[in-house]
Amino acid sequence: MTATTMTATTMTATTMTATTMTATTMTTAPARVAGTSAASALELLDRSRHSLLEACHSRDLTARHRLAQLGALRAAAAVVAARTTSRGHEGPRSLWELLPSVAPELAEWAGFFELVASHPAPSTARAADDLLRQAETFLELVCRTLGLPVAGIPHDQLVPTALAPTALSPKGSGSP
Repeated sequence: MTATTMTATTMTATTMTATTMTATTMTTAPARVAGTSAASALELLDRSRHSLLEACHSRDLTARHRLAQLGALRAAAAVVAARTTSRGHEGPRSLWELLPSVAPELAEWAGFFELVASHPAPSTARAADDLLRQAETFLELVCRTLGLPVAGIPHDQLVPTALAPTALSPKGSGSP
């Protein structure tokens, strides 16, 4: 990710919000972009997967929620990196505002994640897990949008840690 195309004011998992990532004025470019943009997009997708896996292993609801948001944010940034070129400086814009202009097919998802970013962390494990599943679905859609294969990660590996011992235990194995 180059400084001219994307600027992240704060990208730590503990302080991340969807409004912290901003972009300079962008214009739509062909879906297939060679060189730096493609490498940046692939790196962002890899980091998105990592954030989602980290969220799955987190027992803390707030951390799980934040990491799921971060995973979705990085996936959206990959689309923007792959489909835009920088032109001047109009000023910062929310990534969720920019995404529909470069990928109209993801406009509803952008609106959803922008709304999620404006609300506080969830109070239940189900809410955090729902957001995590939605972020995983969004990542798959982003990969398809960019013409990339969807990672074949078995869903039993993406079960949040709090549920893993009971959800993954074989029946009759005697384990809790």
